[in-house]
Amino acid sequence: MQECIAEEKATCYDVYYHNFQKNKKIIFKNFQMQWRRKFMNDINTYEDVPTNLKKIIDSLPFATLLYHTSKNDKFMNEAAKKITGGDSFYFENEEIKSFVNKVMTTQCPLHNKKINIQSKDFIFHFSSLNDEAEDFQGVLATIQPDVTVPEEYETYKDESIDLKALFDSSYDVLYVSDAKGNTLRVSSACTKIWGKNESELVGKNVNELEKEGIYKPSITRLVLEKGEKISAIQTTKNGRRLMVIGTPIKDENGNVIRVVNASRDITEISQLQAEIDEMKKLIHGYKHELMEFRKEKVEEWKLIFNSKVMEERLELAKLIAHVDSTVLILGESGVGKEVFANYIHNASLRKSKPYIKINCGAIPENLLESELFGYDSGAFTGAKKEGKMGLFELATEGTLFLDEIAEMPISLQVKLLRVIQEQEIRRIGGKKTINVNVRIIAATNRNLPEEIKQGRFREDLYYRLNVIPLKIPPLRERREDILPLIHHFIEQFNNKYDTNKTLSIDIIEGLQAYNWPGNVRELQNLVERLIVISDGRKINESFLPEGFMNQSLNRDKVQVLDILPLKECIELAERQLLKLAQSKFNSTVKIADVLEVNQSTISRKLKKINEGNFN
Repeated sequence: MQECIAEEKATCYDVYYHNFQKNKKIIFKNFQMQWRRKFMNDINTYEDVPTNLKKIIDSLPFATLLYHTSKNDKFMNEAAKKITGGDSFYFENEEIKSFVNKVMTTQCPLHNKKINIQSKDFIFHFSSLNDEAEDFQGVLATIQPDVTVPEEYETYKDESIDLKALFDSSYDVLYVSDAKGNTLRVSSACTKIWGKNESELVGKNVNELEKEGIYKPSITRLVLEKGEKISAIQTTKNGRRLMVIGTPIKDENGNVIRVVNASRDITEISQLQAEIDEMKKLIHGYKHELMEFRKEKVEEWKLIFNSKVMEERLELAKLIAHVDSTVLILGESGVGKEVFANYIHNASLRKSKPYIKINCGAIPENLLESELFGYDSGAFTGAKKEGKMGLFELATEGTLFLDEIAEMPISLQVKLLRVIQEQEIRRIGGKKTINVNVRIIAATNRNLPEEIKQGRFREDLYYRLNVIPLKIPPLRERREDILPLIHHFIEQFNNKYDTNKTLSIDIIEGLQAYNWPGNVRELQNLVERLIVISDGRKINESFLPEGFMNQSLNRDKVQVLDILPLKECIELAERQLLKLAQSKFNSTVKIADVLEVNQSTISRKLKKINEGNFN
């Protein structure tokens, strides 16, 4: 309230001071001209000029001194006596006398002469006094006190300047109205947000502006209706959105005399919020897709087995999934170490958190450190200006799978050991440590104790990783798993390539008999190849790699993969034997000779095999 009153006072003083400075010379000049004409008329009327002049000058409403030359007379009217106290010193002042003498000499008027008399400043105007015949009669001097601007006005003027600066420089747009809702003052930024300049708003009533649609709703109106502070969103005619806080200013009786609104343009903030909401929707969609993808991957990576040894490994994996202990998965290449790592993460309490995998042997040594630990700005040439988070930071609260851990350089093994021990990292080029909460699963196909002997792997890191070892046996040691794996991969690739193909009994038998040095990965790749390159629904052995069946059938003289009736086992062994002999010899005579039976027996059995009635 005080600010508003100060502002009004300052405005009044401004007008007064400006008008006074502009018009004071004209006012006194007009007075002088009018009264000089009156003097001339009256002088011609009276015989005793000095006496008549004194009467005339005494009737003047403004302070006047007369210096008459012919009578050597000096006279001060009543108005002058009020200012000077009737002191004759004003006639003796040397500075005044010099100006009077100058006018007497030149008969040219002198205006606005500031003279200090007895520590008081006065403004004098000197002009010549002539009779009707234009003969010089003397000098008239009008006096006015030096009008100094009151100190209070200067204070209000400074406050007004400050208020204007605040209005124009404030981040918020300020809007002041009176108790009737008439606009008194508004920031210069009003043009941008309301499309109206100050002159178009000042003096207008807020209800009128609201009806015009300049802004809606009128916060001033709401404040005046409720008599309390209001905060609301306001929309403008040019499509902007404002957050407006309206504050009532009250007098000592509690009556609202002013309303001050602070408006902040939140159009861009609203747009950003809309974009953020849209991004949230996209992220939610991506999360949903990611979860679906993970489900698909879980189906793809699910553990397929029929052997007792794999059942035992699965039970161990289930047990360790619910704790955060470090796991070291061991086994030959292709046995399914990654599948077990995936299973452990998806069965753990961290399954909804990040699961990040890295092959330590697939990334050059100079890049592996920055990938794992990240780097700060300017850490090395070519580094991103803003730095980069490492995989340990990205995987925090989740799981980090370090495949081929034996390929990690010794220099990085030291840093990895610290992470496992302290659960903290330091970026390349960084000065501060960063806490991480990551479960580590490592895997290797190497013999780590042998690597330690060779000096290629740290013994202390081995013991840190080998908290829970999980060894996956090769496929050749669990042949019971081959057939279910074959069926699984056939179904998987039929779905992938939209086919409906099957393998012949000969191929299945060959796949079961094969040694699989590449383990499950080799079996998966071979089944995919057969599904892709075959042109019929039934895939026969002609699509197998050259020599594959010979390798399969020659692996053992006789092989029994499962318990079955003796008669059926003998028939299967006989069938395999005859097919192998037929592939090597061109005549039944030669086959009979090699198998040490007569030729008619061979012909009969081969006929049954070819007709599919062999039993």
